[in-house]
Amino acid sequence: MIILPVTLCTAGAAAVVNFWLALRISRLRLAEKVFIGDGGDDRLVRRMRAQLNFAEYVPLILVLLALVELAGGPSIWLWGVGFALILGRVLHAFGMDGWGLGRRIGIALTLLTMLGLAGYGIYIGSQYREAPVTVFKVGPKG
Repeated sequence: MIILPVTLCTAGAAAVVNFWLALRISRLRLAEKVFIGDGGDDRLVRRMRAQLNFAEYVPLILVLLALVELAGGPSIWLWGVGFALILGRVLHAFGMDGWGLGRRIGIALTLLTMLGLAGYGIYIGSQYREAPVTVFKVGPKG
């Protein structure tokens, strides 16, 4: 069995953050009595965008994190990347509520984790020199 501890912990933390983002939206919907759409409420729009932004970036970053971890194993660098991603997403959510610095730091941490993992993934992939494996047999029948 292969276990990817960094990715597993980061994905678990991301699920908790996503739950928190949904809870914030639900509480605001109840308070403002807006049960469908955004009702023109700017705070609700911002919170909905924070969660959608989370859904736009986090899955791809988790895939990159898993593939890099699978290729190179867990490392202190990967733990730092996972932590930076989660911190960035929490700061971004607070930033969408009006704390501009949190939004900027959150965006920067998210984009840096994505680009760092992408670059490292490209590097690892470009170092692979073995012949490709195929599941099809080539040659005469029999």
